[in-house]
Amino acid sequence: MVATYGQIARVAGLPGQPRLVGYALHATPEDLTLPWHRVINAAGRISLPLESGQYDLQKSLLEAEGIRFRGEKVSLARYQWPLLARA
Repeated sequence: MVATYGQIARVAGLPGQPRLVGYALHATPEDLTLPWHRVINAAGRISLPLESGQYDLQKSLLEAEGIRFRGEKVSLARYQWPLLARA
């Protein structure tokens, strides 16, 4: 399952602040085991630049977990974490 930056922000008590989630994920130490790859944008896309190695890493991690892409997009209707969708 995936969650959007906005969903995580709402659960964290920061509604309307999805960028703060992005900043926090970016600042997380690499040795911290956090499922960062499961956070995507509200359009169902990976927010990292296509040409970055991190984009490819995130996409491959999601695909390894069974998330299917149509082009560069994930179906939020199918893969979005339902508990967070209502948050």
